[in-house]
Amino acid sequence: MENKKSISTRTVVFTGMFVAVLAVLSQMAIPMPSGVPVTLQTFAVALTAYVLGWKMGVAATAVYILLGAVGVPVFANFSGGFDKLVGMTGGFIWGFLFMVLLCGLGLKQKNKGLLIVLSAAGLAICHLLGIFQFMAVMDMEFVPAAMAVSVPYLVKDVVSVVLAYFVALAVRRGLSAANLAYEM
Repeated sequence: MENKKSISTRTVVFTGMFVAVLAVLSQMAIPMPSGVPVTLQTFAVALTAYVLGWKMGVAATAVYILLGAVGVPVFANFSGGFDKLVGMTGGFIWGFLFMVLLCGLGLKQKNKGLLIVLSAAGLAICHLLGIFQFMAVMDMEFVPAAMAVSVPYLVKDVVSVVLAYFVALAVRRGLSAANLAYEM
């Protein structure tokens, strides 16, 4: 007999809630001259990973990206559409999938050192994909592209990932206290 694990209603609700968290925090945007705004997306992606874990975190992030791809205005500055995924900021959006995966996997290991390494790797992959796509779209070399769309955001993004971890601890504690603990 095959043992299939079903997805609970609670899991579906939590995942949907984090799609909404991603969409809402993406709107907290400050325009920048490069065309890549300062947003709370990095915080939202890390928070999603640290609360939901890697599986449902990836699912929530994928749904967020799919919603944006079909035109729902969930990306920064209430934008959406497939053109955003292939435009100058699209590499960062694709990078969110790797970031949520690695942050969530780091959390699952229960090893703080590994959590830090995997979270940093996820953030680095997100930035590299963002730089590479920006380079391609804007026909730029690596260093000028990195200086335009990555380096100015690194401190904010590292702080966002760290804060997301501590906020997630509080959220998970609160859910547990309310007997609504989410099992990863």
